[in-house]
Amino acid sequence: MRITCLIYFLLITCAAIAQAGMDTVPPAKKRFVRAGSELVVTELLPWSYNRFARQAEFAKVNFASIGHNLQPNSWEWDDNSFQTNQFAHPYHGNLYYSSFRTNGYSFWQSAPAAFAGSFLWEIAGETHNPAPNDFINTALGGISLGEITYRLSNKIVNNRRSGAQRQFQEIMALLVNPLNGVNRIINGDWGRIYGPVTDSSGEPITGLFTVGIRHFNIHTQQQYINGNNELYVRLRLNYGNKYKVSNIPFQHFSFQLEAGGGDSAYLNTVQVTGALKTWTLQEDSNQVHLYSVTMNYDFIKNNAFEYGGQSFTFKILSDWRKQHRTKLYTEIGSGIVVLGAIPDKYLYYGEGRNYDYGPGIHLTASATAVIENRLTIELNYKGSRFESVNGNNASFILNTLSAEVRATVFKNLLLAAGVGQYTLNGFYRKGLKNVSEIYPFGRFSIGLQL
Repeated sequence: MRITCLIYFLLITCAAIAQAGMDTVPPAKKRFVRAGSELVVTELLPWSYNRFARQAEFAKVNFASIGHNLQPNSWEWDDNSFQTNQFAHPYHGNLYYSSFRTNGYSFWQSAPAAFAGSFLWEIAGETHNPAPNDFINTALGGISLGEITYRLSNKIVNNRRSGAQRQFQEIMALLVNPLNGVNRIINGDWGRIYGPVTDSSGEPITGLFTVGIRHFNIHTQQQYINGNNELYVRLRLNYGNKYKVSNIPFQHFSFQLEAGGGDSAYLNTVQVTGALKTWTLQEDSNQVHLYSVTMNYDFIKNNAFEYGGQSFTFKILSDWRKQHRTKLYTEIGSGIVVLGAIPDKYLYYGEGRNYDYGPGIHLTASATAVIENRLTIELNYKGSRFESVNGNNASFILNTLSAEVRATVFKNLLLAAGVGQYTLNGFYRKGLKNVSEIYPFGRFSIGLQL
């Protein structure tokens, strides 16, 4: 039932984006009092639910608990589940960020709100000791999710539309970014026709929505587990042109969401890559090569594998055949993982903590060939190295390799097939056996190009 509802939501979101195609004008006036008030409300609502509806002990904060949490030596890593720490906290951080972003503030002006909201919750939102992993995940993940939901919600609404179609767009935009929808109501913009239309970003958006079957296996040193075929849906969006010079953060971003009917979680993948700055390395009539610095958010949780992280990457982007009908694009980059959550088979405690935390470095590479705008071939690789700072004393190497072929069969309808694998190698230092595991997967789907 839940996967059916998610498929329906993704479909109508795609429809809303396709129908709109223009940005509304974001608020130019900075409203500090309203922004600050909304940030406080986003703190009070979950706290009130925990305190009065759930009667949760951890929500019974007082001056003594706040004073304790303000002490630097009170900070400790928490024991929450993977989904709570790696998705729920970043989602709440997106609300803190959006409280300012939707009230006239820029990306850089809104980013401190995500850190401030995260810190306020850790100190005064609960009696638990403040957790450094929550602070980092909420703030950095909240900025990434907040900026893309802000831009997408503006993209959904066309300020020249009216009637049922306009109301549909407004509702969908509200679901994508609740605070942007609330502020549209407060500002009197909900349903109001105004113009002439001004596209605030001038950036296009393209998307790919696919539905199909996927299959995960697990290959360890001790056993080989053959997984089941699962129904899955995937939405991939590309906002803006990554081969365009820009100093505006997230003027280009890519977003991927995948959900499936497995037994571990329905939400399986949320990944964001947003360009903070892009500038030219070399360009001529046939080629363009650029530098780019990106901010990334990763949440992967399926029946075989899980990983979450906040990272930054320095990339070289290349468009090798600008003037040709057959295109070739490549990317290569490296960067830092500020904090990664890496699965640990020897760890399980608390709410369901089965992963270590640590910083790391990563390497990414990809190549995409587009032939006559009808056949697309993609190759992607990402490798990361981590040192654990909480959990078992260990280091980890994670690799992800995937390939996909997509063929257009009729207008915007296409077929796609892909294979790949996750690999995990853990090197333990306290008498535990090292771990070497491979998680191969395959996908076959039918898709709609937006």
